[in-house]
Amino acid sequence: MSPGNRLRWLPYLFAAGAVFWLIELTQFAAVVAAPAGREQLRQALLTAGITNVNTMLTVEVVILASLEVAAVALHGAAYYGLRAYRAWGWVVAVIVAAAWSLLLVGIPVLVFLLRRPTRQAYGIS
Repeated sequence: MSPGNRLRWLPYLFAAGAVFWLIELTQFAAVVAAPAGREQLRQALLTAGITNVNTMLTVEVVILASLEVAAVALHGAAYYGLRAYRAWGWVVAVIVAAAWSLLLVGIPVLVFLLRRPTRQAYGIS
């Protein structure tokens, strides 16, 4: 059930998003792993007036790493679901595009995903 060339580019947009978030996760892990990077994060927390720096740094690392891993997983799921023309792939892609639309970047993709021909191609009526 291939709708032709019109939707062929769509999965690769989400694959690019997954690569972007993997790069962000790698850079963040490098900053956290390096002693100078951790010290820079501690200094930023001290400047912000945080007194319990180690606990706050741990909380910050866990939250940011979890968000980045979730972004990679959602983009990857959207890629594989859209490549196979599955309804769940379309749903995940809409969730990802809605999240990106908070930064105004995802609005055109969200509009494209919500169009009737795109929905029908993925079995959503």
